[in-house]
Amino acid sequence: MLSFKKAEITDRDAICDILKKSPCYSMEYNFTLLFMWQNQYGMEFAIDEDMLFIRAGRGEKTYLFPCGTGDLKSALEKLFDFCPDGISFYSLNSEQKEFLEKEYPKRFSFKENRNAGDYVYLSESLANLKGKKLSSKRNHINRFEAQHPDWSYEVITAHNISEVIKMHARWCEMQDMEERKGLKEETEAVKLVLENFEALKLSGGLIRTEGEVVAFSVGDILNKDTFLVHIEKAFSNINGAYPIINREFVRHNCLGFRYVNREDDASDEGLRAAKLSYQPYEIIRKFNAKEIK
Repeated sequence: MLSFKKAEITDRDAICDILKKSPCYSMEYNFTLLFMWQNQYGMEFAIDEDMLFIRAGRGEKTYLFPCGTGDLKSALEKLFDFCPDGISFYSLNSEQKEFLEKEYPKRFSFKENRNAGDYVYLSESLANLKGKKLSSKRNHINRFEAQHPDWSYEVITAHNISEVIKMHARWCEMQDMEERKGLKEETEAVKLVLENFEALKLSGGLIRTEGEVVAFSVGDILNKDTFLVHIEKAFSNINGAYPIINREFVRHNCLGFRYVNREDDASDEGLRAAKLSYQPYEIIRKFNAKEIK
């Protein structure tokens, strides 16, 4: 019988060990994401016979496709036994969907979830911003550099993380929590990550001008080819702050990876437009599945 629990920092090594041995290319297969969103989405995990199981939901649970070095069909059968009244999966990638269709024909109904699609970019593209389609990003950065000639980029460490936390608190004060759906939950998740930055072994960077932090970004490794960006915040009243933290973070933290995964847009229209404006290399398609009973 599978035994699910909330993720704690002490679970990081065991979960990351499985993910390293059986890497996946979509954002859900990452310890930091599991840890940071567990309170908002009721996320829990279980490990059984070298397989990692993740589920979400405050009431009815929905499951992530299992991963690991154990037997996949055996792992799926365990989930089916664990959910005798029927199981639902979330954020299946195309390969996982095809596996279920082939191995369990006509057992599931599928529906694409565009809001869950990962935005994946070539790191070189984000670092250099070449081409006509990205000219507006270059222009905003040029304007920022002209208006803030003293600007600098710093790696986030134990010495400046408190400034990042303060900047995020100020950023939150400037937002309309009622207007933006899910912002309160996001704020709590970001706060949890920043408070556990070192323990989570994250990579981060910030932009400073006139002695103040005006933007920051945080992420970690998804797999050997892909760096996963979890958080990017900047003061929107400072022209170019978002484009420059995006570019500088990739230049300093991501160039050892071919791809940068900037996660999904969570159905936020403004976020979707912003992520599309950077000309993604790929948007990973995601599907939900429900067992037909």
